Amino acid sequence: MLFVAGLLEVVWAYSMKLSDGFTKPGASIVTVAAMLASFGLLAAAMKTLPLGTAYTVWTGIGAVGAFVLGVMYLNEPANVTRVIAALLIVGGIVLMKGAGSK
Repeated sequence: MLFVAGLLEVVWAYSMKLSDGFTKPGASIVTVAAMLASFGLLAAAMKTLPLGTAYTVWTGIGAVGAFVLGVMYLNEPANVTRVIAALLIVGGIVLMKGAGSK
């Protein structure tokens, strides 16, 4: 559930970029729908997960996913520093998830 919420965060971030400041109706509708679904799934996941774990995993998936989509589809730079930063985020997610289950 939390993983899907994180993926939906990537969807709404990407579609928000495509909405051009909410001036394009199709992308704007996708943004709002994905936001609501993402928040709803995050809220449901928080019923059983600690706040810190749930929020860290959710935002981490969103941050790294948005970075990857930006590089792949929006011609954003993928220099060494940005890649290392994304890898550190992934490492933080793994550590947080592991610490939350003990």
